Amino acid sequence: MSTTMSEEWRPFAALRRIDAVVDFAAASPARAAAVLVVLALLNFLPGFFGIPPVDRDEARFAQATKQMIESADYIDIRFQDEVRYKKPVGIYWLQAAVVRTAQALGVPDATTRIWLYRIPSLVGAVGAVLMTFWIALAFGRPRTAVLAAMMVAWCVLLGVEARLAKTDAMLLFTVTAAMGALARVYLNRESAVTKHAGWILPAIFWTALAGGILLKGPLIVMVTGLAATTLSVLDRSGRWLGRLRPAVGIVWTTALVLPWFIAIAGRTGDSFFVESVGGDLLSKLFSGQEAHGAPPGYYLLLFWLTFWPAAPLAFVAAPAIWRNRHDPGIRFLLAWLVPAWITFELIVTKLPHYVLPVYPAVAILIGLAMERQQLSTRRWLVRGTLHWPVIAAILAIGAVIILIVVGKQLGLLAWPFAAGAAIVGFFAWRLYALDGAERSLLRAGVAAMLTSFTVFGLVLPLLQPLFPSAQAVESLDTDCDQPLFAAAGYQEPSLVFLLGTSTELLDGAGAADFLSQGRCRYALVEAREERSFARRAEAIGLRYFAGPRIEGINASIGRAVTLAVFRSVDAP
Repeated sequence: MSTTMSEEWRPFAALRRIDAVVDFAAASPARAAAVLVVLALLNFLPGFFGIPPVDRDEARFAQATKQMIESADYIDIRFQDEVRYKKPVGIYWLQAAVVRTAQALGVPDATTRIWLYRIPSLVGAVGAVLMTFWIALAFGRPRTAVLAAMMVAWCVLLGVEARLAKTDAMLLFTVTAAMGALARVYLNRESAVTKHAGWILPAIFWTALAGGILLKGPLIVMVTGLAATTLSVLDRSGRWLGRLRPAVGIVWTTALVLPWFIAIAGRTGDSFFVESVGGDLLSKLFSGQEAHGAPPGYYLLLFWLTFWPAAPLAFVAAPAIWRNRHDPGIRFLLAWLVPAWITFELIVTKLPHYVLPVYPAVAILIGLAMERQQLSTRRWLVRGTLHWPVIAAILAIGAVIILIVVGKQLGLLAWPFAAGAAIVGFFAWRLYALDGAERSLLRAGVAAMLTSFTVFGLVLPLLQPLFPSAQAVESLDTDCDQPLFAAAGYQEPSLVFLLGTSTELLDGAGAADFLSQGRCRYALVEAREERSFARRAEAIGLRYFAGPRIEGINASIGRAVTLAVFRSVDAP
């Protein structure tokens, strides 16, 4: 039945033998790595170069790095004159290294090209995909490892983080490297060979731990520590951890992270620790920082979107995972996943990317259930695979509709990709019972890549109203050598990044005073501050030219914004 009927349901020849990609990749680690890198880049690169700086976190990180380069001070972290001590220095160093390299290679205006600052995130995301493959090899067959890594490569949440100049994609790389070493030590804890093994796994673990600490403080320690503690409690023994050579490892990790902490303490006293621990970490634990509070269950609800397209298979894999929870491999993955997930749910401040470090564990658990052919056939669970076309339609087709309504553009090039995403997602769901989970997952992966190209590659770069800062900068006609800028009312970090560190953030009256102080000055005044600007201008007898008006949407607060550009009379 399956062969004949299956052929009837396959209208696209390209989808007929889609599993041949996995056959090819699973033949050798080198092939697997090559295929995974290509798939990851196909999913991550659309929009990578074309999407303007995103407020607020990405623009803040990029601007702080830009100031490091301008000042040649790679110890202190600042956004203009304000200290930025919420995170350690790791991501800023990585971004600065990329931008300085680009400058050395002659890339023009390197410090204002946001895609250069995103390169560490892209590298981290691709590295996390490869690390997932490496981890999964310790638990199952190469084919299972390839499928698990593909799930991570197609993951919506990682796709977003790969395009943002932030910490989280690179943090995932360090977490997966550390967990890969920890997994091998745990699974081979009874092996005489491992008992006398060398330093490779300990070196990977402790170096990754140091990298994670420099990127985002104690989060990597929490994830790895909870997993190790849970396993030791369940096994009633933590002696296996001795094979990580903790005495030397702790010294090594300390040697890597301590110099910067000593340097920043010498520069600022206890200010960094007060701000990062007291002002950032503890406030997130007990209150909804920056209005990002949410009740427990938030991440479980978002999981079905953020881990799409692999999320539907979590429905049908869950019963088998629970039945096999005493298997050493399943136990390790659950120890990685469950305690950290519960902790994230209990923390009051919640943002979607916080749970990203546990998603590779979910992917490998699903892959093992597929390998063992233990996916549930219960109808109410299988119905969850309808998720494939629904999410594809919401993301891809919804993005095109938003482009038409908000961007007032047809975006005809995006239409076939959006339709293709929904159609391929439909066949992933419709053929699940006929062709099995693996082929359906691969079809859903194709739908995910089509969705990525639609949303990130075609729609977002055209949605200019969502990026008022980029619109404003493009509207400026600055012929003088050293123009000076000020902004009143609209003070998003992206504007400072694009206009320059010296951009003054004022109110309307202050913007008028700013224009009165000399030639070649430009003020961007938000509509709510225009009356204040006009009154002050009249009071001081200011003459100025009125430039273009920018209509947009401040996505950070979800509100329409209008910017008026004014310039001093002496500006050319």
